[in-house]
Amino acid sequence: MAEKGASRGASRRFWSLLRKRRGAPGRYKPDEIMHQDIVPLCAADIQEQLKKRFAYLSGGRGQDGSPVITFPDYPAFSEIPDKEFQNVMTYLTSIPSLQDAGIGFILVIDRRQDKWTSVKASVLRIAASFPANLQLVLVLRPTGFFQRTLSDIAFKFNRDDFKMKVPVMMLGSVPELHGYIDKSQLTEDLGGTLDYCHSKWLCHRTAIESFALMVKQTAQMLQTFGTELAETELPNDVQSTSLVLSVHTEKKAKAKDDLQLALKEGNSILESLREPLAESTSHSVNQDQLDNQATVQRLLAQLNETEAAFDEFWAKHQQKLEQCLQLRHFEQGFREVKTTLDSMSQKIAAFTDVGNSLAHVQHLLKDLTSFEEKSSVAVDRARALSLEGQQLIENKHYAVDSIHPKCEELQHLCDHFASEITRRRALLSKSLELHSLLEMSMKWCDEGIFLLASQPVDKCQSQDGAEAALQEIEKFLETGAENKIQELNKIYKEYECILNQDLLEHVQKVFQKQESTEEMFHRRQASLKKLAAKQTRPVQPVAPRPEALTKSPSPSPGSWRSSENSSSEGSVPRRGPYRRAKSEMSETRQGRSSSTGDEEENLAILRRHVMNELLDTERAYVEELLCVLEGYAAEMDNPLMAHLISTGLQNKKSILFGNMEEIYHFHNRIFLRELESCIDCPELVGRCFLERMEEFQIYEKYCQNKPRSESLWRQCSDCPFFQECQKKLDHKLSLDSYLLKPVQRITKYQLLLKEMLKYSKNCEGAEDLQEALSSILGILKAVNDSMHLIAITGYDGNLSDLGKLLMQGSFSVWTDHKKGHTKVKELARFKPMQRHLFLHEKAVLFCKKREENGEGYEKAPSYSYKQSLNMTAVGITENVKGDAKKFEIWYNAREEVYIIQAPTPEIKAAWVNEIRKVLTSQLQACREASQHRALEQSHSLPLPAQSSTSPTKGSTRNVKKLEDRKTDPLSLEGYVSSSLPKPPEKGKGWSKTSHSLEAPEEDGGWSSAEELINSSDAEEDGGVGSKKLAPGKYTVVMGDEKEGPDTLAMRSGDMVEVVEEGAEGLWYVRDLTSSKEGWVPASSLSTLLGKSSSAQCLSSSDSSPGSAVLSNSSSCSEGCPTPFSELQG
Repeated sequence: MAEKGASRGASRRFWSLLRKRRGAPGRYKPDEIMHQDIVPLCAADIQEQLKKRFAYLSGGRGQDGSPVITFPDYPAFSEIPDKEFQNVMTYLTSIPSLQDAGIGFILVIDRRQDKWTSVKASVLRIAASFPANLQLVLVLRPTGFFQRTLSDIAFKFNRDDFKMKVPVMMLGSVPELHGYIDKSQLTEDLGGTLDYCHSKWLCHRTAIESFALMVKQTAQMLQTFGTELAETELPNDVQSTSLVLSVHTEKKAKAKDDLQLALKEGNSILESLREPLAESTSHSVNQDQLDNQATVQRLLAQLNETEAAFDEFWAKHQQKLEQCLQLRHFEQGFREVKTTLDSMSQKIAAFTDVGNSLAHVQHLLKDLTSFEEKSSVAVDRARALSLEGQQLIENKHYAVDSIHPKCEELQHLCDHFASEITRRRALLSKSLELHSLLEMSMKWCDEGIFLLASQPVDKCQSQDGAEAALQEIEKFLETGAENKIQELNKIYKEYECILNQDLLEHVQKVFQKQESTEEMFHRRQASLKKLAAKQTRPVQPVAPRPEALTKSPSPSPGSWRSSENSSSEGSVPRRGPYRRAKSEMSETRQGRSSSTGDEEENLAILRRHVMNELLDTERAYVEELLCVLEGYAAEMDNPLMAHLISTGLQNKKSILFGNMEEIYHFHNRIFLRELESCIDCPELVGRCFLERMEEFQIYEKYCQNKPRSESLWRQCSDCPFFQECQKKLDHKLSLDSYLLKPVQRITKYQLLLKEMLKYSKNCEGAEDLQEALSSILGILKAVNDSMHLIAITGYDGNLSDLGKLLMQGSFSVWTDHKKGHTKVKELARFKPMQRHLFLHEKAVLFCKKREENGEGYEKAPSYSYKQSLNMTAVGITENVKGDAKKFEIWYNAREEVYIIQAPTPEIKAAWVNEIRKVLTSQLQACREASQHRALEQSHSLPLPAQSSTSPTKGSTRNVKKLEDRKTDPLSLEGYVSSSLPKPPEKGKGWSKTSHSLEAPEEDGGWSSAEELINSSDAEEDGGVGSKKLAPGKYTVVMGDEKEGPDTLAMRSGDMVEVVEEGAEGLWYVRDLTSSKEGWVPASSLSTLLGKSSSAQCLSSSDSSPGSAVLSNSSSCSEGCPTPFSELQG
């Protein structure tokens, strides 16, 4: 509103200035054309009437300055309409100024060639219609004798008719006329010398009046435009202000053009009026001509003054708009810079991490420097904007009160940001100093442990050897003054500003490690001093076992951090010292004089080495992930790098990097810290893995996205964005090498756990390590399976509805169906189909494997879905005559039979066992459902008591427990066949004498479709103590972990097959899972399938819903009516 008021004030100043330039209102005459309120007649309006020339204003004047109007001899005077006559009289009397017109007009009526009657009529008409004051009427009467005499007589007798307010003089000749009006004021036809051209006079009058109208319209236009400018509200944004300034400038230019056009027209008219005088200096100019020139000159003067006043007003208005635009630019820049500075201040305020390692702190310092460099652009812009605001103030900008506070705020924000950067750098420098000290201490400890581990025990048994080893230790301890933490309290005081809880714990752990290392040295010193003080017999060294030399060495202490980087930077880890340590440890264990205490100490040293490798590689892994996320992923959102990103890469960050950020946060915030908490007890590290197994599932998501990431990388690998980021990070390898890090890391854990387990056999956490190793291998298998699962195409349903994926692999498949053409059946028997099978909890899928062209992940196969079998209607026959690698999967009571040939017998055994577990669990579910229905019916109907020794006494919990315990050690590339159970050997147990009619050669068929079994001999006997030997398969209901020479260690839920009966209630059995054999108490077994005279190949042909009697080939499809039709595709 203040700006609007200022603009209106400028408008008032403009018009007052315009009035000031024109002078007082009385300066110009009131008859000025421009200022007449009533629009007068114009020559252009009555041009045709004026051309008749029955009256004209010659410009002559009487002796007292009275204007002279001449009525020349005009025969048709009486025929002129009154309206035309009145218009001409009104116009002619309006031309002279009010001052001249006030004196009165002199009328000269020339009727020398007319008749008296016409004279009388003309005089009376003129006298009656003349609109202005009359001073004198001069009539030139007719010149003929008769008419002159008649006029004299008639004038005397009709004098009363000519009584007017002014006298009427009848003149007989022109000389008499000269007595009243000077000859110079009369035209040539009246004997005068006045130069008058009626057509030229009419042309000049038309031009002057047109020019006057133009001047008036121009003045009105400028006034309207000025009012518009004055009333315009100044916009609040840059775009609108620029638009207003542009529109106003355009309108101003148009107004100036109109003004210049009017000035040009006026000058042209004035030049035309002055033309006669320019042609002849002796030419006399009459008063009307002088008045015309004066009028044009006044109009031109008015235009010039108006133009000058408007230019002055426009200059102020333009300055106001330009200052407004400058202010809007300043305000917009202020908002942008303030937002950027606030964002940077928030980032630096949230940047509180002081690092958890020396490399981390160095990385943080590098990030801070990079952040400061990127922020310098915004800071420089803020300072430049502040200087720009100061310049506006010095130029007397109208909004000083608004600009000055913003300049001060910008300066304050810049200073605050600079101080925060300085403070942050000081904290990180302190942290770098502390971590350098801690690293030196840890390096000193590691070198000390390595020194102790590298001293051969056999050589230390001699006095010279002990003294030499003692000197080595003393010499090493002398280096501790430079590398050790001397006073813990001094560290606390000096680095109090950066000591958070994690860093404080890290300092304490390093100090504890330092103390424990010193204690180890002191113990070794004491032992060596005793050896050096007494003479001992020389020890005969024993050569190490060959297998000790072929074992894979572990990394040395100096290569922990570089081991993870070796694959990315192309360097080979330095493992020589560690190999030497391990070899010498092997020699030590073989030495005749090695003690149990030394062996335990050596194992502890090796565990520490493995733990150090795990920690160092974990830290390096976390740092590499952070480097990729900040150096590549974050830069994809940086506007300054947007021009380097290709079109195909835009909005593809989630595809390229997957869930790497989620993996980084898990390792950085959780897993790395938990690993560091085990640094003093490396053997307990297995517990860290077990507690975080669910979190490790995030790697499955990353690996599933890897093919898409690889494909995108291949399309955009030559993008300048990646080259620029790689240059900034100073990486030798491209991004794809770092995108492979998570896959490499998840496979690295199993190797480290195996190494740790090797040196922790008799330690407290050995079981946890074994379980962690199995779980990691399970995750690798799940990841590998999921990679194959996502490659399935053509399946209409949701694969997650099929339950957990248990196994997958490629097989040769023959089909043998009851239905179909005979030739097709025979042809199918001899031509196997290559199918990739996916075993789920609820179905088995048959797919066709299709190899793809390409490289890397693009070469990964895809699987075309062909069909699926519902597991509730599936049965298996374990052995097919003639091939140990074949087994059968049959469907709907052998209506469809699929002969499956595995690549190896081990893989076949694994699949058969897994399918058996699925069918067993489904059978158990059916039995429990039947028992539940029977229990519900027992409330209304009495039922006979059931045996307490049900063959399902192990319950689903045991089966589940069995499934959980078994984890196949599979890698991302496929199966490790050596870890799978071996097939049962031939010749042991009973021979199967009765077989199914459907498969006379097969051995052992299974289906999950059994109802409650009531034909078991064990159930009829009803007691464990009276249990007799019966062929079949049994479930362990009471585990026995004790191992004797021939005793088989079993756990509850395991399934076994009886081979023979022994004495004292022991049976010799074969474990169906591991294929191990041994003696177990018969009381710990429960019948899984009772003795039956029928074959062990199970079918659903004889069973019905609710049946209580089971043939060994019943099916669950009727007993458990769960719909699964959608699996048929």
